[in-house]
Amino acid sequence: QVQLVESGGGSVQAGGSLRLSCTASGFTFSGYCMGWFRQAPGKEREGVAGISTYGRITDYADSVKGRFTISRDNAKNLLYLQMNSLKPEDSGLYYCATRRSCSSSALSQSGYNNWGHGTQVTVSS
Repeated sequence: QVQLVESGGGSVQAGGSLRLSCTASGFTFSGYCMGWFRQAPGKEREGVAGISTYGRITDYADSVKGRFTISRDNAKNLLYLQMNSLKPEDSGLYYCATRRSCSSSALSQSGYNNWGHGTQVTVSS
């Protein structure tokens, strides 16, 4: 069965960096577009970044452009999110997910069908 396990979250001060990882198993990872989402307390889950099957196409939410980088290693079944210049508003539970179809919107959660349990990111000012 599809399994997605996020790791790498933690607590950092504003301006710091974190690198999230998502370990995928139970499916052909290289055949799926992937994405990262986040959810802050009391807010809806929002798309952060998406990536195509071989990483040639990436999409980012405006709020993270220039600070976050999504990447993948298909040989290791790993998805990454490098987060730099973190801000308190970046805090939340971060999820990785598989996209139903690469033609669907990269930042809309309705286009994703398998989710991990999330990893917590807390950025203090």
